[in-house]
Amino acid sequence: MISGTTTLIAHLGYPTHTFKSPLICNPWFEKNGIDAVVVPMGIKAEDYPDFFRSIFTLTNIRGALVTMPHKVTTMELVDEISPAAAIAGATNAVLRREDGSLIADQFDGAGFVRGMLRKGFDPTGKRALVVGNGGVGSSIAASLAGLGMAEIGLFDPDAAASEALSQRIGLHYSDVKVVMGSRDPEGYDLIVNATPIGMKDGDPLPVDVDRVAPGSYVGDVVLKTDITPFLQAAKDKGCTIQVGSDMLFELIPAYLEFFGFEDAVPDELRSEP
Repeated sequence: MISGTTTLIAHLGYPTHTFKSPLICNPWFEKNGIDAVVVPMGIKAEDYPDFFRSIFTLTNIRGALVTMPHKVTTMELVDEISPAAAIAGATNAVLRREDGSLIADQFDGAGFVRGMLRKGFDPTGKRALVVGNGGVGSSIAASLAGLGMAEIGLFDPDAAASEALSQRIGLHYSDVKVVMGSRDPEGYDLIVNATPIGMKDGDPLPVDVDRVAPGSYVGDVVLKTDITPFLQAAKDKGCTIQVGSDMLFELIPAYLEFFGFEDAVPDELRSEP
C-alpha cells in the first residue's frame, strides 16, 4: 500500500506510452522490503512543464524517470545537467537532492556500457564506431567518451547530427579523438548499431560485417528481437555480441543507484515477472 512516507519515483511519459520500468522495479522493491514505488504517469506535451514542477512539490518524491516526448523539455526544468545528458541532448532521469535541487542524467549509454564491461570488454585505448547519432547513439557515445577510449567514430545519415554530437563530446572530453562521416568498421574494436535497422525483416545491415575484425565487440540497441541479423552475422565471425535487452536490464540498476537504491543486479531483475 502506498502511503505518505512511501518513496515515489514518477515515470513520466505520453499518455499512450508503454511503461516498462514499473513492471521491473516494483517487484524488486517488494521482494527486498523497500517502501518505494515507480508510478506511471501519462502527460501530454503541452501540460508537461507545469505538471513536472508541481509533482516535485510532493514531500515523498525521490525523482522521475522520463520518456519521450519529454526528454528534451525536462532539460530546461532542472537545476543541473550531467555531462552524459548534456552530450546526449536529453535526459531520462531526474533526482531531487536533499537541498531540493534537481539534477538530470542520462542512462541509456550507461546501460550499454555496463553490459559491455560486465562481458569483459576493456575500453582503454580502444576505438569505437557508433552508427546512429540520435538520442540513444548520442548517449552511448557520451558514456564511451568518459571511459578513456582513444577514438570514437560517428556516423549518421544526417551529417549535422554527427557534427553536433562531436562538438558536445569535445566540450566535455577534449582528449577523445572524434572522427565522422564513415560507417566502415575496419580497425574498430567496438561497433555499435544505435539505429532502428534490424527491426524489420529485410533491413540492410548497418555496417559491412565482412570488414568487422573477428574478436571485435559488437552491440545492438534493437529490442524487438535479441539476435538481429547484424548480431548473428557478427557472432558468425567470432565477435562478442551484446543484445539490445542487455542495455535495458543494465540501465535499471543504474537508475536505482541514481535514486539511492543499491545492489540490484541485471540477472535478478530479468527474473522478475
